[in-house]
Amino acid sequence: MTEVERLSAWAQTHVGRVRDHNEDAFLLDADLQLYAVADGMGGHAAGEVASQLTLETVSNVVRAGHERSAAFKTAPDSREAKREVLRLLEEAVQAACTVVFDAGRTDEAKRGMGTTLCALLVVGRQAFIAHVGDSRIYLVRGDKTHQLTQDHTLQNELLKRGRLSAEEIGRVKQRNALTRAIGVYASVDVDTLDLDILPGDRILLCSDGLYGYLKKGELASILEGPAADAPQRLIALANQRGGHDNITVLVISAGAVGASSEQGDLIKLKLQTLQGVPIFRFLNYQELVKVASLTELRHFVADEVIFNEGDEGEELFVVLSGGVRVTKGEQTLVEFGQGEHFGEMALIDREPRSASVSAVDDTRLLVMKRADFFHIIKHERDMAVKLLWQFLGVLTERLRSTSHELGKAKGQLALEDLLALDDTDLEEAL
Repeated sequence: MTEVERLSAWAQTHVGRVRDHNEDAFLLDADLQLYAVADGMGGHAAGEVASQLTLETVSNVVRAGHERSAAFKTAPDSREAKREVLRLLEEAVQAACTVVFDAGRTDEAKRGMGTTLCALLVVGRQAFIAHVGDSRIYLVRGDKTHQLTQDHTLQNELLKRGRLSAEEIGRVKQRNALTRAIGVYASVDVDTLDLDILPGDRILLCSDGLYGYLKKGELASILEGPAADAPQRLIALANQRGGHDNITVLVISAGAVGASSEQGDLIKLKLQTLQGVPIFRFLNYQELVKVASLTELRHFVADEVIFNEGDEGEELFVVLSGGVRVTKGEQTLVEFGQGEHFGEMALIDREPRSASVSAVDDTRLLVMKRADFFHIIKHERDMAVKLLWQFLGVLTERLRSTSHELGKAKGQLALEDLLALDDTDLEEAL
């Protein structure tokens, strides 16, 4: 496995054209491979204090927990080791929240100060993200740009919950108010995510002073130029278009390092395949990445049994390559190929498997366990709504198909009964 030994990163911050002081801050630690942007808020330079305290605390906690990230680097396929790195980042953010909150309580002039934070820690070829507020992280992969964080703002919450349309939200005066920030309270909910880094990936961390001026689809083309000059180019663009806020930009380039070409192709295939599965059809890229990180890849050879009728089920299977056959007794019921899924009822109940499944040929399957599915349902409200709605759609379609087949079978049996009657019985039946 090729690992990311050293990424290249560049950062710059600017006060903008309107503000008289800069409350933004950034962290670029090449040794830890820890990168972050914070956008402070509060009067009398309190925002500047909050952002700096947050970055210092996050850095100290991640450094102190280095053995946890080192354990993942030596065992990158360990689900528990991966969860430990995410927990480390979350603990670092929570520690920062407590530090900023306590600092605000001891100084009346700084009471209520807070900050946003988007942080990215690279371990091996994996990136781990922690996010609070409305600073953002973007991934530019090929010619596509993906937003990896979702803003914790009133506007975003109203839009996600369908309370207001995109046209109506413009009339809300406090639409950009934060619904989460570090330091305003003693603790805060932290969004976390992990994803593989591929060769050629470029990652942007920035404050809202930049992305508020970006036009849809232009980031990828801007980052096509020399990455070292990207922060300066982006800040100049934001100032040219208004510069009404502080502007902070941190650009990370994977260059030619990252997963091997074969691994990169597999990662892309996993995401493309999951996107085609009806249950996951309406997930955005960030949500698909989260689902992909919770799946396990399993290999089966031709005729190898995946599970038997009567086995207790707890997993959903998605065919990544190859194919499987579903049998009951000696009869083959159906075959599934690339992109199709089976076993989804096991995510909901613990009933025994109603049929047996085996591999047709060399086959790779993505596997999601019930416990991981329930974790999403419990902790990711927006994803839960999408998944459960689509799950209902899949079950409805299966029920319609079953009803149709039963109707056909019933008609066929009735016809066979008629054909079996002699002339006298037929006249009486008619």
